[in-house]
Amino acid sequence: RKHPEQQFLKLNTQNILFICGGAFDGLEKIIAKRLNTNVIGFKSGAENHSGSRDEVIHLVNHHDLKKFGIIPELLGRLPVLAYLEKLTKDDLIRILTEPKNALVSQYKKLFEIDGIEIEFTKDALEMISQQAIDNKLGARGLRSICEKVLTDPMFYGVKESRLVVDSEYLKTKLNLAEIPLSA
Repeated sequence: RKHPEQQFLKLNTQNILFICGGAFDGLEKIIAKRLNTNVIGFKSGAENHSGSRDEVIHLVNHHDLKKFGIIPELLGRLPVLAYLEKLTKDDLIRILTEPKNALVSQYKKLFEIDGIEIEFTKDALEMISQQAIDNKLGARGLRSICEKVLTDPMFYGVKESRLVVDSEYLKTKLNLAEIPLSA
């Protein structure tokens, strides 16, 4: 309740599935510390898990999340823990192009309203995806990158009835000297 006079509302959560997610930056250090300090005896052959985030994050447990700062009352209501892999460049390209309301399709329809045909080349899609990875933006960053690249032609138009978004176009719009196309 936000106001003192506001009434409380009861909500039966018995049949509600709660899904929580987040980046949990720094959680990998807690997991690695737990894994390296649980070794008993002389060189007991335990694996050293002080590697990268991707190597240890899949070993997360409730104790790690409690140490991270999540209250036990919430953790008790989350019986299943799962981790997600980082999105690859190919995953991001698929997100740009494959879903029913994919970003590329949305921009094609927006430009079509003004009588402009827009085409994204394969190397442009790779560069947009790589930019999202480099900036650690994930799939959410795809829209902001596309907006930065397409704002001028959307509002000021283009001279021709066709706009080709390729690597050269992206380099000028994103002020990039060179973006490697392979990860």
